Amino acid sequence: MKNTEFPRMHVSLYVADINKTVAFYQSFFGQEPTKVRPGYAKFTLAEPSLIISFVENKEHVLPHFGHLGFQVATEAEMLERLSAVKAAGLGAMEEMGTNCCYAKQDKFWAMDPDGYRWEVYFFHEDVEWNDPMYAEKETEACCSPAMLVEPAKKDAPCCDPAGGCC
Repeated sequence: MKNTEFPRMHVSLYVADINKTVAFYQSFFGQEPTKVRPGYAKFTLAEPSLIISFVENKEHVLPHFGHLGFQVATEAEMLERLSAVKAAGLGAMEEMGTNCCYAKQDKFWAMDPDGYRWEVYFFHEDVEWNDPMYAEKETEACCSPAMLVEPAKKDAPCCDPAGGCC
């Protein structure tokens, strides 16, 4: 097989309440789901090419999943998406000019009803140091401060390094 590009990514997440999940993602993605069945919903995004489905099963929701995210092409697009998330009442935690994963980024975070964190960020440039707030003990705990959507606490610890960050 010579073609190494995948045509579309698929993600499936377990959720506790399919109705709350659908409401969140309709606002977050700005579109209706492509399929809804009892205990199931699917969104098919053209840009980025992604199929994401949700299966209602409270027992399988992972408490320390890490995060999902989108890198956007411009700072203006990131700010537009941030405005849309705030207007939809989804809550957002902003991090502008942060050095995370050894990259200067502007970003915001939104959290769905099951605690899945979404990062939307604009990449400025690679840098040679990480912001100390992303270091926890000797392990880099990059990218995901404790997700306290609103209000964000400035002294909030980073995510658990075992949680799959970066």
